Amino acid sequence: MNGSIGKILSEATARLGTAEISEPRMEAVSLLIHTLNVDRAFIIAHPEHELNCDQSERYRGFVARRVSHEPLQYITGVQEFFNLKFEVTPDVLIPRPETELIVEAALDAWRSAEAPLIADVGTGSGCIAISLLHEISDARAIGVDISVKALAIARRNAERHGLLDRLELVHANGLSAFGEQARFSAIVSNPAYIPVRDIDSLQPEVRDHEPLSALVAGEDGLSHVRPLMQDAANLLQTGGYLIFEIGSGQSAAVQTLINKKTWELIDIKNDLQQIPRAFVLQKK
Repeated sequence: MNGSIGKILSEATARLGTAEISEPRMEAVSLLIHTLNVDRAFIIAHPEHELNCDQSERYRGFVARRVSHEPLQYITGVQEFFNLKFEVTPDVLIPRPETELIVEAALDAWRSAEAPLIADVGTGSGCIAISLLHEISDARAIGVDISVKALAIARRNAERHGLLDRLELVHANGLSAFGEQARFSAIVSNPAYIPVRDIDSLQPEVRDHEPLSALVAGEDGLSHVRPLMQDAANLLQTGGYLIFEIGSGQSAAVQTLINKKTWELIDIKNDLQQIPRAFVLQKK
């Protein structure tokens, strides 16, 4: 895979297509942008540009990794979320567009609140908490994760965006570190929600590369949602919000878990495929 941009892109696109990578041309271009550290306009404008041997070898390695279905984001080490760029590694889930619904719902719910304190449960890369801090200048957040490696990535992402002074990172399982003092304006979470039985049906990019502990949640996919709802009831201020993501087909089951003496169901937000994806509950 040596030669000009035009030539190596054609070869890489063919290899990715044979490996059943969706949108192989787009991914071949993205990998080349990462290899050369140039923008897309340069790739389009200079198909005759010749790669040197080191660049060709590096690009060949990236393409081979993608052919093996390693996610593009883990190869490039970055993913955009809510118009911000986040470092990602196999120690954290790759932020997805549907998770932006949590940020949007939180902003809709209490943008006008003064100095809100947010808990982000299972913070991973920190994308939810950091996006909210970026949007709300006087907000503070506590990001909680059971993975020390994930917390290190969240810290670097907060530093990247100049928000570490407003983000505290806590190594804990769920909300267990906070006792029972009602203190939070909002609790947000993208918990694991995939049933164990569905692991084999996941795309290889997800099943073989993303951290299963952040994906899989018991027989029905709700083993993290149940304690989240119970613990949040004690830790939210009256009028505070619990906003969390669910999996496809789980909306009815989650609604049965809502204690109507504790919670008011404010909204269920659908993703672009009109799948119920984010629950918005308010503590009574």
